Amino acid sequence: MTTKWWQSGVIYQVYPRSFYDNDGDGVGDLNGIAAKLPYLEALGVDAIWISPIFPSPMADFGYDVSNYTGVDPIFGTLDDFRALLAGAHGRGIRVILDYVPNHSSSEHPWFIESRSSRVNDKRDWYIWRDPAPDGGPPNNWRSVFGGSAWTLDPATGQYYYHAFLNEQPDLNWRKPAVREAMFDALRFWLDLGVDGFRIDVIWHLMKDQELRNNPPNQEPRRAKSPYYELLPIYSCDQPEIHELIAAMRALADGYDGDRVLIGEIYLPIDKLITYYGPEGEGIHLPYNFQLIRLPWEARTIAAAVDAYEALLPDFAWPNWVLGNHDKPRIASRAGAAQARVAAMLLITLRGTPTIYYGDELGMRDVPIPPELEQDPFGKNVPGRGLGRDPVRTPMQWSNAAHAGFTTATPWLPVADDYRTFNVESEESDPASMLTLLRRLLALRREQPALHAGAYSSVAASGDVVAYVRKDESSLFLIVLNLGPAPAVFDLPSRELHGRIVLSTFLDRDGEAVNDALSLRGDEGVIVRLG
Repeated sequence: MTTKWWQSGVIYQVYPRSFYDNDGDGVGDLNGIAAKLPYLEALGVDAIWISPIFPSPMADFGYDVSNYTGVDPIFGTLDDFRALLAGAHGRGIRVILDYVPNHSSSEHPWFIESRSSRVNDKRDWYIWRDPAPDGGPPNNWRSVFGGSAWTLDPATGQYYYHAFLNEQPDLNWRKPAVREAMFDALRFWLDLGVDGFRIDVIWHLMKDQELRNNPPNQEPRRAKSPYYELLPIYSCDQPEIHELIAAMRALADGYDGDRVLIGEIYLPIDKLITYYGPEGEGIHLPYNFQLIRLPWEARTIAAAVDAYEALLPDFAWPNWVLGNHDKPRIASRAGAAQARVAAMLLITLRGTPTIYYGDELGMRDVPIPPELEQDPFGKNVPGRGLGRDPVRTPMQWSNAAHAGFTTATPWLPVADDYRTFNVESEESDPASMLTLLRRLLALRREQPALHAGAYSSVAASGDVVAYVRKDESSLFLIVLNLGPAPAVFDLPSRELHGRIVLSTFLDRDGEAVNDALSLRGDEGVIVRLG
């Protein structure tokens, strides 16, 4: 099978504020990423996705953009970005930017114009409505970050809509001029040579034209956040979104080099699948967050993988994600031992994997004292554990002060365990998490069956998950123990006999596997069959 780079490759997410501080101000920057390209090359990743670097007031740390075609000074300059892009390409690493099309900053010149008067040419570039008869918001829509999604502008007497912070007004994608301006921003970066975009909250782009009220959520378990006390069926995931996405795809496909579009979409799998488009003209990779959201339980995970595979159209390429800048880290959700098993799962399932920075070290969520909290989500909805600071702490590079991330006070505190879990220490440890990740990525790259081959599940029970990856010339059995107790997996036929090529404990290379495979608690193995 011939695959494109984004199908056979592995993506690594860089949260730039937290990756490496090159200029000593306590915040990571573009030159810091460039300085660590040798590390990323040695790790074995094929692309880096960089969270937003555009000019921003940083109300939501870059997800409130005030200029879509520049670089915020805290991260460097446009020339710094060009140098990073050239350096990455010189090492065979693609660069994916984070495109934030649903909303701009309230300090973007477009919104400043829009709110200046009701008759301004850019008034309808955003979503403005008169108050309800009682003077309140136009409807009951809520902000993901807490409170009403409508803010009154006293000067013009109307409310504007913001799905997130009030400093993040939503753009009106029904307006052709907005579409063209935002497509121009895509062209700017594609012309510079970026290899694609991760598109932020893409399922929010279109809203119900009648702005109907969202109905109550009858499942209280979904209501950890006040946002989910209502079902957002009218404020996002509207049918018109697919025509818009097809236009974005056509734009990207007009460039050479197999540019990729990745969509952030938190929807049930049956709806997620629709974002590929009826005939594959939609998003290349609608992000599949099941491994982040589901309980870490073998039967649940196995069933989810099989259901996803069954739903995928023939033209659709799967993808898997274990962590990102919004959700708790896998080592905190499942424990340090299971984080190793999860890594083997991520790298050996069919489809494109994305690794969140620091997960290759076993980094955990870091408790942030209230006085140091930065995230507006946590501040707006206190007491519910929704703040995202714990998953955004500085990358742990060494035993030096501040984990080698900076020579200044870091913007968020580093983990207490950084002297154990850091790149410098783990590089010299043959049994470390980093060593495991490097070996997993090398094996995946070397074996077409693991990066392009077919997937089929193998019957298993209890805490064990098993499946096969194969192509015309090779066959691999992956068996994962998602529990702490030892387990025995009986091979169903002699054709599944072989030798272990990798264990998550990194100590069973070449061991023969015949009728049964004994697994230690929290162990995963890859067996080459035949």
